[in-house]
Amino acid sequence: METLARGWNSNNATLAANCFTNDAIYSAPPDGPVRHGKRELFEFFGGEKGRDQPMSMEWHHLIFDEATQMGAGEYTFSYKIRTHGVAIVRLVDGKIANWREYEQASPLPWSQFIGENHF
Repeated sequence: METLARGWNSNNATLAANCFTNDAIYSAPPDGPVRHGKRELFEFFGGEKGRDQPMSMEWHHLIFDEATQMGAGEYTFSYKIRTHGVAIVRLVDGKIANWREYEQASPLPWSQFIGENHF
């Protein structure tokens, strides 16, 4: 997950896409499009030229269940707007095979967004 964040933070679509399996499924329900495969994700992450504006990904909490190879993380992501969210992932052979994220746009920094529930 830190490698993925490094890829996005450095506008390196190759580094980010290489965190996923060739047949990965990436979604953001309920309205986001479903993206399929490492090649489509590479283009979504900026492709050869990178995105037109900087991206910023910061993980706040990461959890992982080794038995099921599933994990989750709370994050703040900025690209044109700031969002805070949760991503649920399933790994296969150390790569992300499934990514599902739920996020909320907010101009607030993380510490204000979460309110009194700090941990």
